[in-house]
Amino acid sequence: MTTTITAADINKLRQQTGAGMMDCRKALTESNGDFEAAIDYLRKKGQKVAALRGDREAKEGVIIAKTTSDNKTGFIINVSCETDFVSKNSEYIAFAQSIMDAAISNNVKNTEDLLALQMGNETIADKLNDQVAKIGEKIGVTRFERVDAAYVASYIHGNFRMGVLVGLNKENEEAGKDVAMQIAAMNPIAIDQASVPAATIERERNIAIEQVKAEGKPAEMAEKIASGKINKFFKESTLLAQAFVKDGNKSVADFLKDLDPELKVIEFKRVALG
Repeated sequence: MTTTITAADINKLRQQTGAGMMDCRKALTESNGDFEAAIDYLRKKGQKVAALRGDREAKEGVIIAKTTSDNKTGFIINVSCETDFVSKNSEYIAFAQSIMDAAISNNVKNTEDLLALQMGNETIADKLNDQVAKIGEKIGVTRFERVDAAYVASYIHGNFRMGVLVGLNKENEEAGKDVAMQIAAMNPIAIDQASVPAATIERERNIAIEQVKAEGKPAEMAEKIASGKINKFFKESTLLAQAFVKDGNKSVADFLKDLDPELKVIEFKRVALG
């Protein structure tokens, strides 16, 4: 059965990847409408597509990142809405901040528990519904992240449009701040090579091999060249291997080692609008 590819489908893929309309149409057709497969198709043909990461959530909203006073726990919440007119409103930002304060005060573990919290005479879920009625837009807590570690740093970037948490194995304010800014700027997918899921590595390897073949290289060279591309992927996409944004002559791992040889990144979270 042939899958019908609509103009809306093509436009959605184009917005997600930045590829041309005709390329998106062909990719969806060849992939029977499967968006993930269509993205892989574009990449195998050598297209430079926008990275699709788990941190991309609602189009508009307010993202708050904050830690407890002892810096042992950090939270990120995304209180989403439909327009930037609402997200830039000082009352809406204050509302999002009040939800974060409730999360910290009650040591919340997940979104469900957060929505059930009492704020005054209502739950947070009820207060969100009140905002919907008041503002006339779809509003909700669409993302909740938490990091627990010996030391957690938080960072908010771009007028509440991105939030980052970094968990370290020991207290180091300088490292927390600079690594959080690194994550905001460079959007790594994992801490190091060992943290990258095997399925992601296999996917990247298959795409690299197809790219090499598309360039007309001999098949026997494909695996070797693909391995080089995978190593480049690790260097660009894993936090510790990335070039340090404040000093491109060293990696993030080098930066941490210079501060303290025993300092380690345990976990990080990055949530961005867009």
